[in-house]
Amino acid sequence: MFKAVLFDLDGVITDTAEYHYQAWKKLGEEIGIVMDRTFNEQLKGVSREDSLTLLLTHGNRLSDFSDEQFAALAARKNEYYVEMIQKVSPKDVYSGILDLLKALRADQIKICLASASKNGPFLLERMALTDYFDGIADPASVGAGKPAPDIFIKAAEIVGVSPKECIGIEDAQAGIQAIKASGALAIGVGTQEQLGTDIPIVSSTKELTHAYLKNCWEIFRQ
Repeated sequence: MFKAVLFDLDGVITDTAEYHYQAWKKLGEEIGIVMDRTFNEQLKGVSREDSLTLLLTHGNRLSDFSDEQFAALAARKNEYYVEMIQKVSPKDVYSGILDLLKALRADQIKICLASASKNGPFLLERMALTDYFDGIADPASVGAGKPAPDIFIKAAEIVGVSPKECIGIEDAQAGIQAIKASGALAIGVGTQEQLGTDIPIVSSTKELTHAYLKNCWEIFRQ
């Protein structure tokens, strides 16, 4: 039986992914880089700095900014994003997530946030979910962002279990790769086209019940 569940935030617990897109789009327009939703798929689950690198590369402007200017751009994007998420509240929690968190707590399964978002603690507080989490992995404390496994390894360490005893839940390809590389069992929220055919996938978080997680563990960890 699994001992912990490691949650991504954007696209799994709530839909803050749209705010990220709008913030990156606004920054891109200011520096003359046009991005669309197709390109934005590459940024999902990726750290702020790595996302900015991808955006600047996309616009052939990676060499146009000093380290200080790069840091200022990343900070500006975050300011736009933080401004947009001020209105987030408990009503923004995806269907099924609160029931899943309650069921995991009742079964004494550890819960940890493994998000690339440095605004994770703020968002959990806004959604009144903080008390359900045993820990939050700080993305600033790991050596490499997703698709590297560091954040999931850190999350498992925080709650005192091996990654191999964990389930990781993600909606982005980079996140799924990170979960697999950590040794945890990956469950995807999305489609096989986006996330692959070798893992269990749900189309909606409503399907993420405690019973479903146990069934996945029994099938994929035999």
